[in-house]
Amino acid sequence: MKKEIKIFCTKAIEIAKTIRKNIKHLIKNITKSEAFTTFVGKAMYYYCLMVWKTTHWEIFGVNRFYPVWEKEKSLILTIWHGRVLMIPYFWNKKRPLNALVSPHNDGRIAASFLKKVGFGIIDGSTNEGANAAAINLLRSLEKNQAIAIIPDGPRGPRMKMNMSPLYFAKKSGKPLFGATYSIEHSIVAKSWDAMLIPLPFCRGIVHVTKPYYIPADATDEDLEKYRQEIENELNGLTLRADQVLKLPKIEPGVTAKTKKRKEQK
Repeated sequence: MKKEIKIFCTKAIEIAKTIRKNIKHLIKNITKSEAFTTFVGKAMYYYCLMVWKTTHWEIFGVNRFYPVWEKEKSLILTIWHGRVLMIPYFWNKKRPLNALVSPHNDGRIAASFLKKVGFGIIDGSTNEGANAAAINLLRSLEKNQAIAIIPDGPRGPRMKMNMSPLYFAKKSGKPLFGATYSIEHSIVAKSWDAMLIPLPFCRGIVHVTKPYYIPADATDEDLEKYRQEIENELNGLTLRADQVLKLPKIEPGVTAKTKKRKEQK
């Protein structure tokens, strides 16, 4: 009798594990489907639209941002990964703007969201599809279409600028701006990018950096100085807005955790 019970329990455990595995596989397939990413992207759009319209905004730096855009016809806009949700709503749509998005699942959701806002989409990231993306980004600038890059994506380090926006600025001669925002009572996600999830009917602050022009003959040392200066200004503006609105201080430098791949035997 004990042996039969033991066999029964073993079989039951095996069946439960199989069911759990199949459910996880099903959920994974659903979340990666185009229908799911489109639905989430649209939901994000309508929620953020409500937040944008119900927030009392204080805006700094935009008075120099759009005149430069008008003069130069296109520019390079950089936004931290954790501050992307509201910035698209400050685009006036008078000139085209194309955003670089990663090919991963969160990138697909972001693409759905940005398409709804009206952005053009360029597929790729600093890790995957980088060469094709770089060509398309430069072509956009040559066609007088602005580009938007998340310089600490797709996996960090948080609020640390990589060199890619500076290379495009150097190659194209177009100005580089940084933009950030904060909204009081927002939820700060417990993720590597400390994504700011804004709440409606609050006070918000938007900051845009000064324009940065990178000389065509800039050396690697020059590029690093510019990179550090832009990063410092964008982080300083983010911190200032957060302090005014009494949000917790977010430290730069956190990197997304990567799953360890199991070695195939």
